[in-house]
Amino acid sequence: QQPHRRFNPLTREWILVSPHRTQRPWQGQTEATSTVSEVQYDPQCYMCPGNLRASGERTPKYENVFVFNNDYPSLLRDTPQVDYKQGELLVARGEPGICRVMCFSPRHDLTIARMAKRELELVVDAWTEEYQKLSANPLINYVQIFENRGAMMGCSNPHPHCQIWSTASIPTYPKVEQESFQEYSEAHKSCLLCDYLKTETELKARIVCENDGFVAVVPFWATWPFETLILSKRHVSDMAALDSIERSALADILKRITVRYDNLFQTSFPYSMGFHQQPSDSTHPEWHFHAHFYPPLLRSSTVRKFIVGYELLAAAQRDITPESAADRLRGLTEIHFAEAPKK
Repeated sequence: QQPHRRFNPLTREWILVSPHRTQRPWQGQTEATSTVSEVQYDPQCYMCPGNLRASGERTPKYENVFVFNNDYPSLLRDTPQVDYKQGELLVARGEPGICRVMCFSPRHDLTIARMAKRELELVVDAWTEEYQKLSANPLINYVQIFENRGAMMGCSNPHPHCQIWSTASIPTYPKVEQESFQEYSEAHKSCLLCDYLKTETELKARIVCENDGFVAVVPFWATWPFETLILSKRHVSDMAALDSIERSALADILKRITVRYDNLFQTSFPYSMGFHQQPSDSTHPEWHFHAHFYPPLLRSSTVRKFIVGYELLAAAQRDITPESAADRLRGLTEIHFAEAPKK
């Protein structure tokens, strides 16, 4: 219950934990509750089958997963990699890349938590295919697959989808993790996350759920209140190395953790989720495939955590301990609240 710091070996940063602050009254901003959509098809949604997109393209009448080039991409394939430098402090470089959008389902009302496992297996297969295809492009050195879920996390369209940004350079956070993996491997002759997974499996204090292929754990160094880390049990560097059984296990663990999120506050839980896997500039056997879930909700469906003040200017901070968060998530049912039998 005392204030203390915890070390994040992936980012090599410290997080301030202040568990005594959970008793303070909340008088801050409250958000609108995220509700489960009841509309299976929205004629105004450009991701729904058959609808016209802003680019003038028409979304086909797809039946499961649909992937297309982002109509308003943050990266352009033909951007020249030209350096700009004025002195030592003004430095820039052109960044080419490819941005894709993946619709998980033609149904507008679904989320990962409410999709059938077989439907999610098709999504995992599509992620794997996109990762392999983009990684094979000589222009691309890193592929980032991520999902922003809910308006609270800046998602402008509730249709179940994710984005895939592939870049010529390795982005900041994966690059830091890459350096951490490399340094740990050289120092200990083992994998950082394999060793971490062994420790968590022995302690069991922060594990939320698991199956034969994956573990969902609230990391010891978590920043967000109900942050989770999804770890492959076998040491693989990317999702392309997963076999069919492991891809099915990945679909299963994603559904199980997102159902728990929704059940925690009886709401369609917002989050940002992304996979971290080896860069495609070369092979990185020290890299361990994993995913991060960063959900913003703190105390209820209407109270969120803000990254402000001390956290913007000094260091990350949290009030709820990771052990407490894991205990709450672990104790939840895996039957979605919207689908549970009414008492």
